[in-house]
Amino acid sequence: MREKLKKIEEERGLFRGLFKKYGAKTGYRGQSAETLLLVQVRDEAGVLVSDHLWFNLTKGFEKLGMLREGEVIQFEARVRKYKKGYVNRRAGIDESSYDYKLSHPTKIGKVRG
Repeated sequence: MREKLKKIEEERGLFRGLFKKYGAKTGYRGQSAETLLLVQVRDEAGVLVSDHLWFNLTKGFEKLGMLREGEVIQFEARVRKYKKGYVNRRAGIDESSYDYKLSHPTKIGKVRG
């Protein structure tokens, strides 16, 4: 599904997504970080670029207040490649692959009905 993001790697653009839920992830050193999930993420032309994307709960997202499922969030972001999966060099395990995300969201706001 993220093949459309691959085509615009390193480009900055305007995107919209539907807020689904809040979450949390455990960082590299064990610290917890709050996250949020956007689904049906589309570019400014309305083309679906990803069925879902997780974002860190940054100050820009926090300024929106408590979000409710289904609210439309608009933001600008840069398309970035990242490595995901599991690697254990000692055991000779490399189950990693590359995927694409939207990085450094700015100009974050709710879209009114």
